[in-house]
Amino acid sequence: MSQEGYDKLVAELARLEGTERKKASAAIAEARDKGDLSENSEYEAAKEAQAHLEDKINQIKMTLADAKIVDMSRLSADSVQIMTTVGLTNIANNAKMKYTIVSESEANLREGKISIQTPIAQGLLNKKVGEEVEITIPRGTIKLRIDSISLD
Repeated sequence: MSQEGYDKLVAELARLEGTERKKASAAIAEARDKGDLSENSEYEAAKEAQAHLEDKINQIKMTLADAKIVDMSRLSADSVQIMTTVGLTNIANNAKMKYTIVSESEANLREGKISIQTPIAQGLLNKKVGEEVEITIPRGTIKLRIDSISLD
């Protein structure tokens, strides 16, 4: 994981444990004040929201505990690896695309960041500029050419 991704998770955890926990507790208290808990749907919804919040907090804590920060100075753009940005061409339709390969927790397709766990990233790992790779994805097989590799 990148240092930036790690720092974002730490900030998100702090926000959830601080502000969001207080909001969840306040929502439960407010719903509790409305009377009979056995027929209080607001209370049940607030308790469920709190449970989801605690699950998310625990997931982030586990991710942070297992995180290994990638030393960017030790990376090379000679071949595709985690934290590299890859320029690709889909050979079938000549469509150009660009992806940065990141950890699972940093993946965000809108930002062009794909998880190292995805079939595309797995198929590209250790390949070099100019190589053509055939990758099996859920919709079938695609053939991609690697046009560029960089450390952005």
